[in-house]
Amino acid sequence: MKKALLDTNIVLDFALKRDPFYEDVQAIITEIAKGNLQGYITASMATDIFYILQKTSGKTFALNTFSDLIIILDILSVYKEDVYSALHSGWVDFEDALQAQVASRNGMNIIITRNIKDFHKTKKIKVLTPKEYIGEE
Repeated sequence: MKKALLDTNIVLDFALKRDPFYEDVQAIITEIAKGNLQGYITASMATDIFYILQKTSGKTFALNTFSDLIIILDILSVYKEDVYSALHSGWVDFEDALQAQVASRNGMNIIITRNIKDFHKTKKIKVLTPKEYIGEE
């Protein structure tokens, strides 16, 4: 089964129903819920996602929405070695470097993001937009 790390923007597009991205991301979340794709986020992304949900829509919304999301999304641990590798990766964006490092260590097949260029240094993992992922299915 394919294993996909969902970038922070993908999870937020779904949770906040952000147009014009929601429809494509909803299709991916549906595939995860059906068990056709394993979906993951990192532990460091969890705090960012919760913070943004709370800031934009309130604590109750954040608690309810994130509680529902983690029923279907698995959370990958972030280790000291991941942080060290990301810090010394030469990537411009530390957060993206950390996500890519954790994805690589955990054998992800795909990173799904709207910002492909942010992951241009990723060599072993396919990086796709939601629309590209849907087109492959």
